Amino acid sequence: MKFSIIVPVYNRRAEVEELLESLSKQTDKDFETIIVEDGSVEDSEDIAKRYAESANVRYFMKKNEGRSAARNYGMERAEGEWFIFFDSDCVIPPTYFEIVKREIAKGGFDCFGGPDAAADNFTTLQKAISYSMTSFLTTGGIRGRKKGMEKFLPRTFNMGFTQEVYKKAGDFRDVFGEDIDLSLRIRKAGFTTVLLPDAFVYHKRRNTIKSFCRQMLVFGRSRVELHLLHPGSMKLVHLLPTVFMLGSIFLIISTLFCKWAITPLVIYYLALFTEALFKTRSVKVSLLALVTATIQLWGYSIGFLRSYIKEVIFKIRPDKDKEMKRLKFK
Repeated sequence: MKFSIIVPVYNRRAEVEELLESLSKQTDKDFETIIVEDGSVEDSEDIAKRYAESANVRYFMKKNEGRSAARNYGMERAEGEWFIFFDSDCVIPPTYFEIVKREIAKGGFDCFGGPDAAADNFTTLQKAISYSMTSFLTTGGIRGRKKGMEKFLPRTFNMGFTQEVYKKAGDFRDVFGEDIDLSLRIRKAGFTTVLLPDAFVYHKRRNTIKSFCRQMLVFGRSRVELHLLHPGSMKLVHLLPTVFMLGSIFLIISTLFCKWAITPLVIYYLALFTEALFKTRSVKVSLLALVTATIQLWGYSIGFLRSYIKEVIFKIRPDKDKEMKRLKFK
């Protein structure tokens, strides 16, 4: 068997069904699908059984321990040559594995990641969030592109690596930014990682403004956590969202003395709206993208600054177990 798909799940019945439906339509079905139910109250076992044959599903229920433990549990039981990771809120295009298998046949890499996109049937908010998370005008470059601003690091919404990588680099640790942590360890172990731009997935992400805000705060916190785990991994580019936030505050205050001081910020948001309109062809999505981009940049920055001041400058380490328990699968 070529691929073992590993998906951690926590109370996501509807999303699991969409994911499995998309996997059942793959043009290349040389895979098994391992669903790891992480102590869900509303489990998806009956859904998994319906797709047992069409998506080759193996279903496991375990106590709630979080995403990392669920993925590790799946890897321990996987039988494929390659481990593939999706989030439960992903929908996979029908030619995904056909594309990945073709790229693997060319050789030259041990680990890969792919981009994400918004499907036509996504909500306006999901499309706006998708735009703001992938645009070069926000943090799209930081998140990793073929010619991005940071060397590409796969994320677990669309990531794959060989069994050999797993054996040498280890499993997922129970930390903030667990996927980037593992990607960095894979790189340090000497393996080659690439971006496969054609192997994209449709990624729903968050479906409320509140949950998106919380996610961005965690992302900012994760960067500090990764800095402490991997000294030297933080680059100047990771400070750009914070520079943007502080610069925006300065410009807004400066309008008290000069009304034209806000001009650079206005130009930035006009560029953001124009690019969003060009990409999404929707005025509604483009207007909402101005909001989600602001939440993304400011949320990340607030989480980053708060954690950096507390943990790096003042050396105050929070109760990690308590923090991880509070944020598991949220």
